[in-house]
Amino acid sequence: MRSLFEDMLGNSLLLDTPPRRIISLVPSQTELLYTLGLHEQVVGITKFCVHPQKWFRNKERVGGTKTLHLDKIKALRPDLIIANKEENEKEQIEALAKEFPVWVSDIRTLEDALRMIRGVGDVTGKAKEAYSLAEDIDKRFKRLGKKGKGGRVAYFIWYRPWMAAGGDTFINDILSRIGFQNVLKDKNRYPEVNPADLLHAGVEKILLSSEPFPFGEKHIAELQSLLPDVAVQLVDGEMFSWYGSRLLQAADYLDRCV
Repeated sequence: MRSLFEDMLGNSLLLDTPPRRIISLVPSQTELLYTLGLHEQVVGITKFCVHPQKWFRNKERVGGTKTLHLDKIKALRPDLIIANKEENEKEQIEALAKEFPVWVSDIRTLEDALRMIRGVGDVTGKAKEAYSLAEDIDKRFKRLGKKGKGGRVAYFIWYRPWMAAGGDTFINDILSRIGFQNVLKDKNRYPEVNPADLLHAGVEKILLSSEPFPFGEKHIAELQSLLPDVAVQLVDGEMFSWYGSRLLQAADYLDRCV
């Protein structure tokens, strides 16, 4: 049976349903496919798809999110590829879309993430499981609330150059949901930042993500030497930036870490 679907960019896909050979090019969406129970159907993942561990060890890896090995993907003969506008390179996705059905997500907010989860459920034949999952995540975040917490923050993702999350990112939306005010909310994507300049923006706390750059204690010390009156905290980047089933755990974590 062939069915027509639309991805989050408005692209139409005509698929044989349900798909039997799926490749996921995004770590958080790979974990979602696992949660939905697509254990046999997923045949390829990226080298950054570290959850679940048994998939990371046993599934065919098709390169990095931005450095895909197109030959490996073609050899796996997928009948569905699941990608993301930001995490994957446009040119590579367009090349794959000429030969295979590619469903692309575009995530800036929690609402986008919930829509993605439902959309992935529709396209993989796991609508019931996906809609239930999205409802559960939505309820957990609504219970979370802002609780008057937070303060003025910067959320760093990279070192040398220092880079932080701007206002049009999923991370910014998550920060706002727990009462944080992103001092870089007027910047787009992930701007380069001189940490010393953040004082002029009134920063009160700096959050250092565990990914994609693995910040550690030495980076805390470096920042505190530059900004001695600003609190610096290491945080689990997956809880702030993974927009799949990891969101089930994120609400409780975010409540504790603020």
